[in-house]
Amino acid sequence: MTIAPPVVRTAPPGSNNAGGSGSVSWMAWPALIAFTLFGVVPLLGVLVLSFSSWTGQTTDIPFSGLDSWRTVLADPDLPHALWVTFLIMALSWLVQTPLSILIGVFLAARHRYRAVLAVLYFIPLLLSQAAISITYKALLDPNFGLGAGLGFPFLQQDWLGDGTLALGVVVFVVSWQFIPFHSLIYQGGVRQIPASMYEAAQIDGAGRIRQFFSITLPQLKYTIITSSTLMVVGSLTFFDLIWVLTAGGPGGATQALAVDMYQRGFKANLMGPASAIAVILVLVGLLLALGLRRLGGRDQADSQLEGA
Repeated sequence: MTIAPPVVRTAPPGSNNAGGSGSVSWMAWPALIAFTLFGVVPLLGVLVLSFSSWTGQTTDIPFSGLDSWRTVLADPDLPHALWVTFLIMALSWLVQTPLSILIGVFLAARHRYRAVLAVLYFIPLLLSQAAISITYKALLDPNFGLGAGLGFPFLQQDWLGDGTLALGVVVFVVSWQFIPFHSLIYQGGVRQIPASMYEAAQIDGAGRIRQFFSITLPQLKYTIITSSTLMVVGSLTFFDLIWVLTAGGPGGATQALAVDMYQRGFKANLMGPASAIAVILVLVGLLLALGLRRLGGRDQADSQLEGA
């Protein structure tokens, strides 16, 4: 007696497999609708305003073509604001990335007080940037701040009155607040690395430093790219921290693009040029994000454990 082989029915190309993906595709619609309403629509509105001469004080929006764009692109303050923005971005990345990796690796290990330390490290992220800026501005006051109270001459400098020192203070405060967030990202990345890799390295006689540079860092490749993308793109939107600390001064030393946009739009009532700067910020952030994505290789969906 012969037994006929089972008939395997294959779905035609383009159809859903067993209706699984099709039955849950509707769950993506709320997120898509919310992103469209609160992301795409406001961005299109800003783009439209960049071709107007609206002052923000009337209901009528007079359109002026490319006048706002010509004004912004011909303004010599734009290259300076771009330079300050990229400088803050680069310096904060150089400070935050190594420290975040080290703290993340430390928190991922088995320590007795690891949970308590993780909570303490995370506290700065829970505070608002305005409150942090007011606190540091008071602490760094050369006459009534921490230096004057403790009698430390080094801390009694005019931190926010000197251009170089003010820029350093901005980078320090930014790093102090956001290192905990990126440490949390690296902590999760380190925990995904198989322990067998470290065990094999120990058998080969590799110490902790060698394991860190030969195993931990290579396996954190995609984590570093993700953290760097958030760090770099987030640096473009620093406003309240800089505004409370220095208001863009002294002498424009901390005049980032976001501060320039605020001053044009809400101080000078030039909503057209301010909207043009906002569009430039979005384009710069998009280009930086795409550039960092390319550093990840051919497929960003690959696991950070590829090749393990």
